[in-house]
Amino acid sequence: MKAAIFTDTYVPQINGVAKTLKKWTDFLEKKQMPYRLFAPNPLGSCDYNENIQRFKSLPFWLYPECRLAFPCLSHIRKELDTFKPDIIHIATPFNMGWAGHYYARKLKIPLVGSYHTHFHKYLDFYKMSFLTPLIWNYMRRFHQPFKRTFVPSIETKKELLNKGLSNISIWSRGVDSYQFRPEAQSTYLRDTFGITKPFILTYVGRLAPEKGLDVLMKAAATMPREWHPYIHWVVVGEGPLYQPLQHSAPSNMTFTGYKNGQELSRIYAESSLLVFPSATETFGNVVLEALASGTPAIVADSGGVKEIVQHGQTGWICRPGDPASFVAAVEHLLRDPLLLQTMSGNARDYALTRSWEAVFNELLREYQAVVEDVPMLSHA
Repeated sequence: MKAAIFTDTYVPQINGVAKTLKKWTDFLEKKQMPYRLFAPNPLGSCDYNENIQRFKSLPFWLYPECRLAFPCLSHIRKELDTFKPDIIHIATPFNMGWAGHYYARKLKIPLVGSYHTHFHKYLDFYKMSFLTPLIWNYMRRFHQPFKRTFVPSIETKKELLNKGLSNISIWSRGVDSYQFRPEAQSTYLRDTFGITKPFILTYVGRLAPEKGLDVLMKAAATMPREWHPYIHWVVVGEGPLYQPLQHSAPSNMTFTGYKNGQELSRIYAESSLLVFPSATETFGNVVLEALASGTPAIVADSGGVKEIVQHGQTGWICRPGDPASFVAAVEHLLRDPLLLQTMSGNARDYALTRSWEAVFNELLREYQAVVEDVPMLSHA
């Protein structure tokens, strides 16, 4: 099995799609399965090798973490003729995606795609909702020839089917439960930021309007004063709202900037709760990372995150866009240490069932079914 992957985002860019694709290519290399990935060359240096083909690019205005690449079609054609892929996988619906789209049809190579981001929901936060019908018309056209469109959650599958897309299959997400694990003795936040409060409430993600950060800030501002001596908010990430949020933040809130690797693992492990109010997620990788760290998550009852969190077992599900609902959840859990401890154990146990190995082996089976032209059993 040889796969050619076309994407408008890949490491060192920072977002869930790029990280997921890096996990996928790492898996393919581990299994010694040939692949070629065609991606933008972001500003600054990045690693090159035979498997990664890079092209000049500019930031996409709506989502700067994605790049608008300028693919050299003759170079791509030469690479595909030499590599002779069995399948083409398109991860994004922009320029790199269209290049893969074109050559899959021209060279009669089986074509699949994946859907990662609810761009139509982002429009609501940028006062551009009038473009939503055009977005869906575009997505129907783009995905129409795909033998499979892979989505990360049942909720996303239902939405795409309702919008007229077909051949939808679940490609879920896993978590590295060795990297993200409970660390009882970790003191990273104390040593680095001087945080000594007993309860740490953490947000991890892009700092942008579509992430529901207005809910987070209002929840922090309206927590009853009796809690102020005991809680500290930690905001991990970067984005266009970094400066405005930091300017308006309460005194018991720390902004760490972007963190990854061991630093991020320790932040999760030292946190009492992940507070993640985004209502636009197709999955929510950070939620699964928190659970693997033994940190229960408080999330919105919307999108893929509500399929990760079991209400009252591994976290709490709140009304989307309602700061009071998040405040009530935080208070309820912090007042019950035994429940919080039980949920921490449940969260870790659940995350241990979500290995990347199982997720990627299932994706390989889907690839094989497409190459062998095996029809889907059901679109429901």
